[in-house]
Amino acid sequence: MSKILFLHGFSSCGIGNKSTALKAYFGTENVIANNLAYDPLEAISEVERIIKSQSIDLLVGSSLGGFYATYLAEKYQMKAVLLNPSTQPWLTLAPYVGWQKRFCDDEVFEFKTSDIEIFKTLEVKPEKGNYLVLLQSADELLDYTKAQSLYNMHKVIVEYGGNHRFENIDAYMSMIEKFRKLGTL
Repeated sequence: MSKILFLHGFSSCGIGNKSTALKAYFGTENVIANNLAYDPLEAISEVERIIKSQSIDLLVGSSLGGFYATYLAEKYQMKAVLLNPSTQPWLTLAPYVGWQKRFCDDEVFEFKTSDIEIFKTLEVKPEKGNYLVLLQSADELLDYTKAQSLYNMHKVIVEYGGNHRFENIDAYMSMIEKFRKLGTL
């Protein structure tokens, strides 16, 4: 049976409101939501191993995870659902270079200037993948219009209000399910 792979955002974890909602709706056994490596190239390598070893039919990426999901959806021509995706992490995450704590467990990690440079090398245009982009206009960390513009050739839904965490993801589960099955809405 094919599975969904959830990619979390910067300084986040595989366990959170979005992955929990995905598991509740699609079944725990059908959703993979690991903690990603802090190093961008290690994170991409980990995800590629999962894509190759599991039967992944949908990527779901939030924030930085949406940036990674775009890179991978382009490389493997996959379907991806993006939740308030980061479109330019080399700019938006630059202020966070240094020591950081992960939100879920306070694990300390170093976010390096070299990570910022790596993000630039992972930038791709969303042309070969198939995307459903869910944005909330009151995202306090990312300007939703940047993602709206970048993914304008795909299905983009803007919910007015909300926040960066996209806390009402439950309301979109049937839409995600339809996109997963049909590749369209």
